[in-house]
Amino acid sequence: MISQDFIDMENEFGANNYKPLDVVLCRGEGLWVWDVEGNKYLDCLSSYSAINQGHCHPRILKAMMAQAKKLTLVSRAFRTDQLGPFYKEICELTHSHSVLPMNSGAEVVETAIKAIRKWGYTEKRVPDGKAEIIVCDNNFHGRTLTIVGFSTEKQYREGFGPFTPGFISIPFGDSEAFERAITPNTVGFLVEPIQGEGGVIVPPAGYLKSIREICDRNNVMLVLDEIQTGLGRTGKLFAEEHEGIQSDLTLVGKALSGGFYPISAVLSNKEVLSVFKPGDHGSTFGGNPLGCAVAREALKVLVEENMIGNAATMGEYFMKQLNEIDSSHIKEIRGKGLLIGIELKHESGGARRFCEALQKEGILCKETHQHILRLAPPLLIQKETIDWALERIERVLAIP
Repeated sequence: MISQDFIDMENEFGANNYKPLDVVLCRGEGLWVWDVEGNKYLDCLSSYSAINQGHCHPRILKAMMAQAKKLTLVSRAFRTDQLGPFYKEICELTHSHSVLPMNSGAEVVETAIKAIRKWGYTEKRVPDGKAEIIVCDNNFHGRTLTIVGFSTEKQYREGFGPFTPGFISIPFGDSEAFERAITPNTVGFLVEPIQGEGGVIVPPAGYLKSIREICDRNNVMLVLDEIQTGLGRTGKLFAEEHEGIQSDLTLVGKALSGGFYPISAVLSNKEVLSVFKPGDHGSTFGGNPLGCAVAREALKVLVEENMIGNAATMGEYFMKQLNEIDSSHIKEIRGKGLLIGIELKHESGGARRFCEALQKEGILCKETHQHILRLAPPLLIQKETIDWALERIERVLAIP
């Protein structure tokens, strides 16, 4: 079968809720992927930062295969020999007090919402049913009904109401707007350190530090969605570290398994997660031994192979070189570490055509918010590969 055969099959039998590039991939290794015709591509999306460690990392693969032969699932009705070590290792690495594992990014967002609401009622003494959570315009936290209900993107909401109440949206990067929005019923502030899906929007310097101080003064829990920015993507373990703060709850997923298996987690201080009692929350697959074994090795790979430091160094180099490209299409280049956005001028005709041109040059990336190219290669990328990519990016950005 050739690529078009697979594309036709998807189109015939699949739901039409994605618009992927028309490349049919069948193999991946490190930075590279291959299509069914044998063409080789540099992956500059990393599955939206789920493949920080690179495709099919051998150490993570070995850990997964070893655990899969022993025990994969018992649900949380029983204990396993992988859960406790996973808890200990991730808490020590991230300086967290508690962890609650789930499966997907959207699940940990929902988990955090439940936890801070219950904390608000039991500890802050907010009147029952009145808890408020502040979020930001242009956010992206997942696709559940509750989450899309507080999105400001029209397409994410249209046709899916009615929605869960209790959310107030404010401009991203504006700490004064955040402080004005707080009421006695405010229990939490849910925010991305950098808005990834929103267009790689980096807030002003000092923003995270400012909102941390405001939360402390007002007894509001700071919830940082680091599902895309965390685990090395921005050149630090977490993006919050760039301003020397620590959230009350940090949400992680994606690269927590290096792309091998769905696992996510809420990392928290004791104060919030301790409100959950047996029966309050759970998941059949959350914290299963296979996921825990994979996550333990994925975290070790990030640290022991210096992928986080490499993301900082290579990200700085990549951004510097991109800023030297002379193209009439470029409006702005922004990012941190290896999370980079190239915003194109509206008159350039949208980012999709540039993604398709890059595909022909052997680079895979994806547009976001119509006019932005997002570049996020695996964290093991080196200078010579960046130079190879830059040559092709410059050539594509020179097209009329």
